[in-house]
Amino acid sequence: MVRATFDDPNLVSCAGLVPVMRLAEQAGLHDAVADRVRLPTDKGANPAGKVATVVAGMLAGADSIDDLDIARHGGMRSLFGSVYAPSTLGSFLRTFTHGHVRQLQAAARDTLIGLTGRAPILTGADTLCFVDIDSMLRRVYGKQKQGIGFGHAKVGGYNVYLRGYNPLVATLSTPLSAPVIAATRLRSGNAGSSRGAATMIAEAITTARACGASGEIMVRADSAFYAKTVISGCRRRGVRFSVTCRIDPKIRAACDGIAADQWVDITYPQAVRDEDAGRWISDAQIAETTYTAFAGTRHEATARLIVRRVRRDDPQQIPGQDELLPTYRYHAVFTDSPYTLVQAEAQHRQHAIIEQVNADLIAGPLAHLPSGHFSANDAWLTCAAITHNLTRAAGHLAAGTWSTARPATIRTRIITVAARLAHRARTIHLHLPEYWPWQAAFDNLFTAVQPAPG
Repeated sequence: MVRATFDDPNLVSCAGLVPVMRLAEQAGLHDAVADRVRLPTDKGANPAGKVATVVAGMLAGADSIDDLDIARHGGMRSLFGSVYAPSTLGSFLRTFTHGHVRQLQAAARDTLIGLTGRAPILTGADTLCFVDIDSMLRRVYGKQKQGIGFGHAKVGGYNVYLRGYNPLVATLSTPLSAPVIAATRLRSGNAGSSRGAATMIAEAITTARACGASGEIMVRADSAFYAKTVISGCRRRGVRFSVTCRIDPKIRAACDGIAADQWVDITYPQAVRDEDAGRWISDAQIAETTYTAFAGTRHEATARLIVRRVRRDDPQQIPGQDELLPTYRYHAVFTDSPYTLVQAEAQHRQHAIIEQVNADLIAGPLAHLPSGHFSANDAWLTCAAITHNLTRAAGHLAAGTWSTARPATIRTRIITVAARLAHRARTIHLHLPEYWPWQAAFDNLFTAVQPAPG
């Protein structure tokens, strides 16, 4: 017979919060929020403790305000001071205005800079650093939420309009490291993808340089961000760009003008799904030409136009009967990359890595944007970015393959591990499960954040 009773005040279900929140403190999260964020009334008191509680809840898997109560169970009050109730945190988030969100975003940037000094989260940034930017539609169902709008999305291959928000996310990564979030911005669901992108890219570039990106910086984006302000902003700040182009008549004419002997065959390491053709593509051809974008304006820019083409096959074609004239589907990239054709094209395709960041956010704290207040949801998005970066830094300190593991994997195997608290000689001892499969990763992380003796 098995019986269950919730009566032990010395148990916790997420002992991994101890080393991760210690890492947050060492990276300067508490000091940055205390110095930067100034909220009115008693609801805005002690913003550092309240933001830390929100982040701790998100690290443990919370995706709504009520879920933040996980930070108060069992012996959590013995491990952490200033742990707040969900009702208090909800009132705190609703106190935010746009200006206060910008203060919190500045604290998030300071924390990321601090994390780069504690863990090698941007290895190789002194040689090459990528700034990726993308938007995503987060569907909501409450019709009374502030700032919602109907935005375009593709579901099951169909174009649909969904009610929600349209967050904008910018990440930093290198060829040797997984991406971390440099900037976030919440927008209405009907906002154009490129709205505010130029200023966010400028912030991300500044953050990248503060994080040690002293080498080449390249901004990558899809066709929604092929805009004058984005290209000119990159050139004004002395960084490279690699942006997908919309296939308009001018671009198509440039693609058709490439000589037949200039095309180079390439094979993808992994097949790519072509939604328009409804099939997997593993072979293509690439070539390049010179193209002047935004001709006749003050934003005129001349650079490389790298084109990838995939042959269109007619499914109704009779076997053995060749087509009269081959037709192709073009994918064009406007870039000033200094690398070879094959390298530059492959690097641009790796921009898709930001989609994994979006998926990690949606599978975690961004499963919901829980408040009816727009600025509260914007603050929630910023805390989600802090949580992602802390999880990524914890993975690096856990060593091995954990540096590129998904946040959900790190949360399940390192953070949400149960422990029993024992109080001895003014010291709290964590008794964790015997034969825990990922004990080595937990030990590596716990040891790395231990304060120096004396």
